[in-house]
Amino acid sequence: MMALPQDDKAAIPKRPISNIVFIIAMQTEASPLVDKFQLTQESNSVFPTGVPWVRYSGKYKDLNINIVSPGKDTVLGVDSVGTVSSSLLTYASIQALQPDIVINAGTAGGFKAKGACIGDVYLASDVAFHDRRIPIPVFDLYGVGTRQACSTPNLAKELNLKIGKLSTGDSLDMCPHDETAIIANDATVKDMEGAAVAYVADLLKTPAIFLKAVTDIIDGDKPTTEEFLQNLAAVTAALDQAVTRVVDFISGKNLSEL
Repeated sequence: MMALPQDDKAAIPKRPISNIVFIIAMQTEASPLVDKFQLTQESNSVFPTGVPWVRYSGKYKDLNINIVSPGKDTVLGVDSVGTVSSSLLTYASIQALQPDIVINAGTAGGFKAKGACIGDVYLASDVAFHDRRIPIPVFDLYGVGTRQACSTPNLAKELNLKIGKLSTGDSLDMCPHDETAIIANDATVKDMEGAAVAYVADLLKTPAIFLKAVTDIIDGDKPTTEEFLQNLAAVTAALDQAVTRVVDFISGKNLSEL
């Protein structure tokens, strides 16, 4: 969810966070964390019958942790990446699991013009879309759909995480129209899920944070696809370390202490 208005801050629960749901798009990104937190794949799904979504759950310290993934496309067998799958999964997961906080963790492209380097892990301050172009007054703002991530100043300071804005679209590559929109969004990193997760979390009034590890430099010399595949394993390991530190920090704290 987004930064709460001043009047709503009193409504933040003072009890420690106990239930975290991770939304992770790709199995490659999820597997190291499943191992790290010693989670078990759940056979009795809380999700609708027939969907390929996967849930791992378990206890880590004093936290109940669920990692949910959209799984493999039932026809093509590839990871169900993109905004449609992540929106549906986020909605179903919040409804079924009632998390105190949602964490969307995954890989992203980064812009060297904004200081991004391969392996950097960013905590997103704001998220927005760059491929929903509706050139009609007010609809244009709806298309961009800017949301603020849950405010976590203590987390960012304690773990010395890089902060940047995240821009989301349904294509791995970047056409000129997208580039213009990404620049307008002032984005440091771009992905294929974050803004969709933010939209649903905001809709359901659930705090959400976004951790994105840079696999490829979009404004660099190498082709995006080649660089993404080349760096995926190593960068996923960096993401795994950052996520573990974040979860360790969250343990025992309430939302207002983040």
